[in-house]
Order: sequence, then structure tokens, then C-alpha cells
Amino acid sequence: MRELFLEIWTSVRRNKLRTALTGFSVAWGIFMLVILLGSGNGLKNGVESNFGDYATNSLDLFSNYTSKPYAGYEKNRRIRLYENDIKILEREFPEIDEVAAQAWYSSKKAIYGNDFTAVWVCGIMPALAQMEGIKLSAGRFINDTDLHDYRKVIVIDEMMNRLFFKGESPLGKQVKVGTSIFTVIGVQKGDAERNSSSCYIPLTTAQLLYKQNNPEVSNITLTVNGLNTDAALADFENRLRRRLAVEHQFDPEDESAIWIDNTMERYKAFQMVFWGINLFVWIIGLGTLLAGVVGVSNIMLVTVSERTAEFGIRKALGAKPASIIRLILTESVCITAAFGYIGMVLGIAVMEIVNLFLSQAPGGHEGADPTIFLNPTLDLRVVVSATIVLVTAGLIAGYIPAYRAAQLKTIDALRYNK
Repeated sequence: MRELFLEIWTSVRRNKLRTALTGFSVAWGIFMLVILLGSGNGLKNGVESNFGDYATNSLDLFSNYTSKPYAGYEKNRRIRLYENDIKILEREFPEIDEVAAQAWYSSKKAIYGNDFTAVWVCGIMPALAQMEGIKLSAGRFINDTDLHDYRKVIVIDEMMNRLFFKGESPLGKQVKVGTSIFTVIGVQKGDAERNSSSCYIPLTTAQLLYKQNNPEVSNITLTVNGLNTDAALADFENRLRRRLAVEHQFDPEDESAIWIDNTMERYKAFQMVFWGINLFVWIIGLGTLLAGVVGVSNIMLVTVSERTAEFGIRKALGAKPASIIRLILTESVCITAAFGYIGMVLGIAVMEIVNLFLSQAPGGHEGADPTIFLNPTLDLRVVVSATIVLVTAGLIAGYIPAYRAAQLKTIDALRYNK
């Protein structure tokens, strides 16, 4: 075996350019496959991270303007959602698992000590924390008791936390928002470098302070169970819109009056896009691998052609055809495996460097602002499998010319290329 590898090494050293070209075609094929698959995964992970822990079986209802006249009302009439709509949904739709609402209010001036900033205030119900995947870096979120007792408690974001408290614990501290004093009970995890700040307070408290106890809400979020088909989901949306049409006096066919944002449909649409991207990436990647296989095949044909006379000498000295085939195949496998490994390592290294750069860049960490590219790594088994396929292809590519050379008569092999 040692002599076999010495012969291969001698052949490689004697034909450096040919070996380099062969190796480059193999390494480039694996390298590009890793880059393509890693980039596809990065795009998928980035988009999926925007969903975060957001419930994918949820729907958001937003009030809007009517687009059709109905029952004496003119079009362009504003439809408003109220807390009473929540009770209707809970009572009349058994498919609904949870339902909650929130209301956004205009920007208020927040003050703590000598520091101040403008913040958007959101009155919220506790269930929305889980529905929308809201995470905390400290403290707790608003609970049912806060809602019931109209408590003046607040969940601030990282921007307010950094500006006001400068590394100290904000929990239990009091901040002034507008004309009211709130006790900080939690800090929302997120990006401290955002351009605008927002905070959460109990919905009941917000309605009392900013809307004179008006029960209007900005949107209603609900989660559903048992709607496993597109038909069932479409039927549910139709029944939902018809019921609200009766309550708010608008045309049941007017989809503009109540806008329904279906997270499930968006999630499924993204999955279809990812499937198409993966298919495209694999087609391009396999095409690149095929180019590498063709390169190996051509080089092996040239190699055998150049060494046919050498094989004739070997046969004249008593070498068996099997030994000649073994020599060529071993050389093919060694070159393909070595350069395939190099391409795989380089591809993985590039993806890891990109991943490191993204993780350190603003917005690249968990809970930051939405991103479209995140963690562009891939399953190592896929890369190893592709390398094995390429090595196998190199084995097959080397066997055909090797077999033909081994079957030549000794005298014909000695006369070859003369």
C-alpha cells in the first residue's frame, strides 16, 4: 500500500498543473454547493426569525374604512373595533382558542430624573405576550390583576432602559409618561439602538387615561385550533366577517371594512417560497457538482492516455490488469477526496465567518429588529454526503478509462502515442 501511495505522489508531482486543475474543479464544486446551501438556509432562518415565537395559528383583525354603501350608510365609513367584539368572538366561535386586543396611542413624553424621551404607548391585554412572542429581559409582563385593577404599571423597552437607568435595575422605579406616573415591572427584550421607543401598559388603564374609558381597540388578535385546511380557514374568515358585519352594520362582502391578517397563510406562503429556493439552490449546486465530475472525467481520460505506454511497460514486467486499475482508481479517489475536503472546509469557514459577522452586527442578535438573513450555516451531513457523491463520481470517472487501458495488449500499449 505504501508503494501505491508513493507512485500516486510521484505522478501528482510530475503533473502539477493537471492535478491542480482537477483539484480546483472538485474543490470549487463543493465550495459553491456549501455557499449556496448556506445562503439558502440564512435566508430561511432570517425570515423565520421574524416570526419568532409569534403564534403561527393566529389572525389579526384591524378596523378600516368601508368600500361599499350599505343599509343607508355611504362608503368610506370608519369601522371601529371594541372590547365587546372580543366577547362576541369568545362566545360564538368555538374554533377560537384565545383572543386579546391592544390599542396604540399617540407619542407621549416619558421622563425619569433629568432624562426624557418620546415613547409610543400601547395598551395591551396579557394574552398578547404569548401570541406575539413578546420576550422580557427583566421583570414580568402585564397580568390579569393589572388589567382588572387599572394599575399604573409599565413594561419599557431596552431603549428606555438604557437611557433612563444606565445599567441599574429599573424594576420598581417610577417613570412619568404624559401626565401619569407608572411603576416599571418589566423590560422588553429587543434592540436598544432603535430610532423610536415604545412601552406597554394595561389596556384598561390606557383607555381610562387617554380615551376617557372609551372601549375602542386598535386591533384584535386571536388564535384558532382545528382549522387544518385552506377551505376550513376560508370558511372561518367568512363567518367571522359576516358576524362583525351584523354588529357594525357593513356589507358582509366588504373585505375592506375589517382587514384580516392571517399569519398562517403568510407562514405557508413563506414555506412555499423556501421550498422553491431550496429546489433552485440544489439544481444550481448539483449542476456545479456535475461540472466538477466532468472535469475529473476529462482529466482522468488525459491521464490514462498519457500513461498508456507506462502501463504497457508495467504489463511487460508482469503487472496484472487489476493492479493498473487499482492504481488509477486510487489516484482518482485521493485527488477527489483531498480537494473535495478542501472545498468543504473553505465553504464552511466562509459561512461561519459570515455568521459571526452577522451575530456581531446591529440587529443580528435574538430579539433585535427584523432581518432577512440569519445564521447561514447548514447541516454538515449534507456537505459530507455531497463530497462522498463527488468522490464516487470520480471513482466511476476513473474506472472507465482505467479498464480500457488495462485491457490493451502489451504490444499495443507500448506502441501507444508513438
